[in-house]
Amino acid sequence: MPINSAASSAKISEALGSVGQGSVVSEVAERLLAYFTSGDIAVGTRLPAERQLAASLGVGRSAVREALAALEILGIVIVRPGSGTYLRDGISELLPRTLSWGLMLGAPRTRELVELRSGLEVQAAQLAAERITAESLDRMRANLATMAETLEDLAAFVEADAAFHREIAESSGNQVLQELLQSIRSLLRIWVDRALTDEGHAAAALKEHTEIFAALEAHDSEAVTRTMRSHMLTASKRLLAGFDASQ
Repeated sequence: MPINSAASSAKISEALGSVGQGSVVSEVAERLLAYFTSGDIAVGTRLPAERQLAASLGVGRSAVREALAALEILGIVIVRPGSGTYLRDGISELLPRTLSWGLMLGAPRTRELVELRSGLEVQAAQLAAERITAESLDRMRANLATMAETLEDLAAFVEADAAFHREIAESSGNQVLQELLQSIRSLLRIWVDRALTDEGHAAAALKEHTEIFAALEAHDSEAVTRTMRSHMLTASKRLLAGFDASQ
């Protein structure tokens, strides 16, 4: 039963305290996460509104929103439209630890994460080439159609792009690999969202995804490896270009 009371929200806000001047999204996420795993808040508790959390932490609402978005992707909180954000059960030991060292890292570690993601995406695709089902291929075909229709709507394009890659990870049949990729994508999310800056980039990415799909559909492991490696090379360059521009 979700815990939902004004007294609970006030207690959470007081316990969190303020975040120091100049702190970034990672510090907001880590402050929230430390409290969630302290044992002082019950599973199912509704969190204070963004405005209240932002005021308590001394940060802007956008920082709270991005931190909660990352925690939602990691399965730590769940957003119920029209109701609020709740602490979710089943928090693993791995993901909080991952957040503590990874979220919004500096340049060296960010580059290492990009490098690791590339290798894992290739491995997932190789396994998917052997194990992918007709149903998964149908969903990926729909993802490609959405990407083709949203070349001028980059936010929607990125969502379809991410769904395409999630389908490959799920089709790998390796749960650990799937969860590692999801964690890394979450940590890099802000840079992934900024990697595509114009319709030309989107068109190039669509072509790359179409080639990967054709190889998967043919269950051609060699072609899958080649096309995914090529895609990750260009996707990583786009992502790091956006990251470098922000430094």
